[in-house]
Formats: sequence, C-alpha cells, structure tokens
Amino acid sequence: MQQNQLKTKKRTKKRIGRGGKRGTYSGRGVKGQKCRAGRKMQPMIREVIKRYPKLRGYKLNPKDKNEIILDLSVLEKNFESGEKVSPQSLLKKKIIRKIKGKIPKVKVLAQGELKKSLEFENISFSKKAEKICIQSSKK
Repeated sequence: MQQNQLKTKKRTKKRIGRGGKRGTYSGRGVKGQKCRAGRKMQPMIREVIKRYPKLRGYKLNPKDKNEIILDLSVLEKNFESGEKVSPQSLLKKKIIRKIKGKIPKVKVLAQGELKKSLEFENISFSKKAEKICIQSSKK
C-alpha cells in the first residue's frame, strides 16, 4: 500500500457565528475592524519592509564617518608659516580628536583665507581649497 492509495476523511471547516453555542459574535468581540468578515489587517513588520526601499538614500554608500572637515580659517589661526599640517599635529593642538580610538581622516574646505605657507601631509582638500593652498605655498 502506498501513500497515494490511502483514503482519509476531509474535515470541513467549522462555520462560526450562525447560532448555537458560538453565538452571533463567535469569539470575535463587538464592532471594529477585527470583528468584520474579510478584514484587512497587515502586520506592522510587513509595512516597514515594503516602505524601506523607498527611503531617501537607500542603496547609496554613506559618507565616511571617520572624516573631519576643517576650514582654512582654522589652519590660519592655529599654525605658523612653514609648519607641517597633518592629522597627528592637529591632534596635538587639540583641533581634532580620535574617533573610536583611531585618528580620523581630515578634509580641508575653502572657507576663509590662508596667507601662510604650510606643508600638508595625509590631508585631502576640496578643489577650491587645493588651489588656495598651492598659491599660498608658492609665496
């Protein structure tokens, strides 16, 4: 005898709410969306999952969190001409601080003026700031 040859009785679904011991409300309570036939209640997690790809910035790489942005005016105030500017020297002068125990990357923006000639190591620049730093180092 094989499994497909077995004959079993099919159970009929119990009809609730048509008189008898399970009365008119049949354990659903009174009024509201939960007691209606054909209710359309969605689980909350499903709504979040469906909405997630539509959030702003989805799939884009987040900016580097270990990068600190400085202006040229900060370098003008804290350094003298001919000095080296590096993440380590910025740490010593307490202009920046470590993030999670690591020395962060530093990016310089062209806000303010730079009249002193400085030497830069391991520092990235915006396009404008790079032009200004090159001009000041030639002077």
